Amino acid sequence: QDQLVESGGGSVQAGGTLRLSCAYSGYAYSTNFMGWFRQAPGKEREGVAAVYTAGATSGRTYYVDAVKGRFTISQNKADKTLYLQMNDLKLEDSATYYCAATFLSFGGSSALDPTKYDYWGQGTQVTVSS
Repeated sequence: QDQLVESGGGSVQAGGTLRLSCAYSGYAYSTNFMGWFRQAPGKEREGVAAVYTAGATSGRTYYVDAVKGRFTISQNKADKTLYLQMNDLKLEDSATYYCAATFLSFGGSSALDPTKYDYWGQGTQVTVSS
């Protein structure tokens, strides 16, 4: 059974750090993209970071402008875990964060488009306070 399970969320003060983890299991073959998305109350789900996970250019990463230089996405294929290191957290980073994966093949310009992703975790809450 394909499954994505996030962990690592919590409450932190502005300027603090958190590392989110996403353990995935059950996939019979490699995904093409995996990513982190977030959704704040009353807002649409948005792509935060993604990584291309297949082929010769595996490891290429994509970030939304708001988190560039602060967040880092990484994947440990041996442990089947996706990470999101979040540094210098800001109030506006507060949201529920979701891990997602897709077997679809598309260009990098769509890597942060949530509609391209087939499999989703249950989400983990991140709250940043002043």
